[in-house]
Amino acid sequence: MRAKIGPALGFGAFLLALWWLVSVTGAVDSAFLPSPYEAASRMIAGLAQGYLATAAWVTLQEALFGCLLAGLVGIPLGYLVGKSRLSARVLQPYLAGAQAIPGVALAPLLTIWIGYGTGSIVTLCAIMVVFPVIINSAMGVAHIDRDVLGAARLDGASGFTLVRHIELPLAAPSILAGLRTGFTLSVTGAVVGEMIIGGKGLGMLLTSAQASADVKGMFAVIILLAASAMLIYGFLVLVERRANYLIRS
Repeated sequence: MRAKIGPALGFGAFLLALWWLVSVTGAVDSAFLPSPYEAASRMIAGLAQGYLATAAWVTLQEALFGCLLAGLVGIPLGYLVGKSRLSARVLQPYLAGAQAIPGVALAPLLTIWIGYGTGSIVTLCAIMVVFPVIINSAMGVAHIDRDVLGAARLDGASGFTLVRHIELPLAAPSILAGLRTGFTLSVTGAVVGEMIIGGKGLGMLLTSAQASADVKGMFAVIILLAASAMLIYGFLVLVERRANYLIRS
């Protein structure tokens, strides 16, 4: 385990040391780049006061619901694309085109269609996540061993039983990889949505800090946002590895 996370920790330590060096030498004015200590102190103070933890919880909830919505839509579509060449030819160009539309452009439209608030933000998150979920689900389904499917059919498996007990479990690692990648996009969508649409999460705090030129406050939010996303990303990696282990055993 240490060998796997060692390089990431080492690179993180290098970036932190570089940030500290730039800030303490005065290469960049502290008004524009606070030291790691100042940013961390501001974050800890915000957590102790409760407003940062509350905002982070709101943002992560929006990201989670958006990711779940993308899964509900994307996994069945990915299955369809992976099983049917015709569906792949029909859907893939439109999926690629939809993915090229930035979230900043979609957010104002969602406020007109859905209104301000959580619904629009969750929808924006889902739109940003659904493409990688579809692609990974399609790849997982398309690369299932044909011999395994043939053996399952000989044993009497067919229809929904085949999908539920054979195809989806075998495609699960790829599907989970899509959700893992998508969750980070979902967090980005939640923050962007809050900054444009409004809300009570970290995006709102970033907007408030920007309006008052509170650079330390902005860094505190960014650090907490990145740390939260990395922790959940690591948790999803463990879930994915567990799924791989169960399938191989």
